[in-house]
Amino acid sequence: MSVTVFQNARIVDPSRGIDETGSLIVDGAKIAAAGASARNQGAPEGATIVECGGMAILPGLVDSRVFIGEPGAEYRETIASAGQAAAAGGVTSIVMMPDTDPVIDDIALVEHVLRAARDTASVNVFPAAAISKKLLGLEMTEFGLLREAGAVGFTDGRHTIASSSLMRRALTYARDFGAVIAHETQDAELSASGVMNEGLYASWLGLPGIPREAEAIPLERDLMLARLTGGAYHAAKISTALSCAAVARAKNDGATATAGVSINNLALNENDVGEYRTFFRLSPPLRAEEDRLAMIEALKDGTIDVIVSSHDPQDVDTKRLPFADAAQGAIGLETLLGAALRLFHNGDVPLLRLTEVLSTAPARLFGLPGGTLKPGAAADLIVVDLDAPWVVREANIRSRSKNTCFEGARMQGQVLQTVVAGSTVFSA
Repeated sequence: MSVTVFQNARIVDPSRGIDETGSLIVDGAKIAAAGASARNQGAPEGATIVECGGMAILPGLVDSRVFIGEPGAEYRETIASAGQAAAAGGVTSIVMMPDTDPVIDDIALVEHVLRAARDTASVNVFPAAAISKKLLGLEMTEFGLLREAGAVGFTDGRHTIASSSLMRRALTYARDFGAVIAHETQDAELSASGVMNEGLYASWLGLPGIPREAEAIPLERDLMLARLTGGAYHAAKISTALSCAAVARAKNDGATATAGVSINNLALNENDVGEYRTFFRLSPPLRAEEDRLAMIEALKDGTIDVIVSSHDPQDVDTKRLPFADAAQGAIGLETLLGAALRLFHNGDVPLLRLTEVLSTAPARLFGLPGGTLKPGAAADLIVVDLDAPWVVREANIRSRSKNTCFEGARMQGQVLQTVVAGSTVFSA
C-alpha cells in the first residue's frame, strides 16, 4: 500500500468543524490522518511527500443533481465524459438523475449505471431512480427493489409530480425504505408558456414569464405532505425568497425537509439573460437580484442545505435557437467550485460552510461515503489554490456539451488535484 503525505496545507473538514493548517496522510485508499495533529506524526518511511505550500485540501465535492445522456443520448454526455468533467471540477461523487432513455425506473437500469460507472468513470457515480414509471407521474416505481439494487434516492428529475396522492404515497414508501424524495417543483399551468423569470425585464424582452408562485405553490403542497407522512423530502432546486420562507417554516414545524439550490441561481440573475442568450435559459429560471440575495442568506442560516451544479448537457441543435425555443439547462460540473468560491471571496459565505453545502451535507443527505476528511474515510479529496485566477474557455471544457453559463467568466480558485479512493484522477 502506498502512503502519501500532503503537508503544510489548509485542512478544511466540515464533518469535524476544522479549518486549520496541518497535514493529510493517505494510506492506500483511506485517509490515515488529517489536520494540525497530523503534522506531528511525521512521514512513514517510503512515503510520497507533497508540499502544498498553504493550498487548501477539501473533501471531494458531492454533486447531488447531475443529468447525463447515457443511456440514450450519449452524444450529449456519457458517464465517462461526465466523470472526466467532474474530476476536473473537484467533484468526486455525483448523483445521476433518472432522465435517460430508457428512464432509470427498474433495477436493470440501476445496475447498468453502476456497471458503466465502475468500468468507465473516474469518480463515484450513484444513480437516483425515478419516483414514477417513465417519469409520467402516474404510477409509482418499485421503491424496495430499486433501493436494494443501489438507487440512493428517488426523483422525477426535471419533472414535477402533479398528483398529491402519488406524492403522499411516495413519501410514505420512501420513509419505510429510509430513502429521500428529491423533487423539482413547477406548476405546469402557471409556467406553461413561460421561458424566464416573470418581471419587468421579461416584459422588456417581450418574453413570457414564469412567476415565483409557480415554484412555491407545489412546494408548499409537498412540504405539507412531508409533515403528514414523516417522509424525508428534499426540495431539489429552489430559486425564490418565497420558497426559502416555505422551507424555513416547514423545518420549524418539524418536517423532515431539506433544500438545494443550483449554483446558477446563486451566481447569476435574470439580467444575465442579456439579449436572448440561450445558454441562460434554465429551469428554474434565473430570478431577480433580490431572490439571488435571499438564496445566499438562506444558505448562510441553514434553510438551504446543499448547492448543486444542475449539470444538464444540451447540444448545439437544441441551444442555438430563438430563446423561447431553446432547451433548458446548462453544464456545470467544471465550474461548480469556481462559481461557488465567489461567495467566499466576496465575504458572503465562510469557506467551512461553503465546503459543507458542496460536500459534507449532500453526502449525509443521500447516505453516501465521502464528504469528510476524518481518519478511516475513503480518500476522496481535492487540493485547491483558492486564489488562482482562471478563465472559463470552451476549448478547455471536458464535457461533451459546451452549454456553459460561464463562458469567458473570470474565476478565482482552481482545482490542482483530485483524488478518488487514494488515486489521482485529475491533476492541473
